[in-house]
Formats: sequence, structure tokens, C-alpha cells
Amino acid sequence: MKRIIGLDYGTRRIGVAVSDPLRLTAQPVGTVTVSEPGSIPETLFALVDFNEIETAVIGLPLNMNGSEGESARGARLFASGFTERTRIPVVFWDERLSSRSAELAMLEDNVRRRKRKQSKDVIAAVIILQNYLDFLSG
Repeated sequence: MKRIIGLDYGTRRIGVAVSDPLRLTAQPVGTVTVSEPGSIPETLFALVDFNEIETAVIGLPLNMNGSEGESARGARLFASGFTERTRIPVVFWDERLSSRSAELAMLEDNVRRRKRKQSKDVIAAVIILQNYLDFLSG
């Protein structure tokens, strides 16, 4: 079975996680740096090929009232370019609290402030993907 990739899109960094082959758990991969706004790093496409990705789950940063703002539009634009290049279907997943959950998890583990900043995107990607996998397994 092919894997699913989880992406926490940001204008500077993209957090990346992938599922195990059975699609039960999400594992952190790391972050990919965005060199210029709106671009999709080649490294991301290499990760998609290497991990034999079938579906991408991209966090959709909705406002707390459920509406879409500038960040959500950016994620949708990113997803459009990603799908155009990879031909992989994209699923959007509400990520309203994923970054906050990532921050709280790191605080509980006593992760230093500098390390938290570096790790937040990848942990958010893991949370987004794991929530989606949990949804699939019903």
C-alpha cells in the first residue's frame, strides 16, 4: 500500500510527515525550506517520489470562526501547484489547533525554546496527518 504525506504549509517552511505503509501512524520527516514565497521546493517532490506517496493531506489554516483568510488561500494555492506537478490528489484538513497542539506537546516534553521553533512545523504535520489517519480508520 502506498503512503500518505502530511504537509503543514508555511511561507518559509513546510513541515513534512509520512504514514507508515499500513496507514496507521504518522512519522515525522522534517521541514523543507521555501526559498521564495509561492515556490514549491524540489526537495518536496523528491520526498514524494522516494516515499511512493499516493495522497497528500495539507493543513488548511482556518480562522477560529471557520472562515478562510490569507493563510488558507496560500495553502490552497500551494496545493494547486503541488497537484499540478505531482498529479497526486490533495485532501485539506482543518489545522486550526495543530500548531498550538505541537507547541503544548513540546512544552510538556521540556523542549527548549529554540528547538521548539525549529520543530513546530514538523510536529504540526504529524498531528495533521495522524488526525487524518485516525479519521480513515474510523
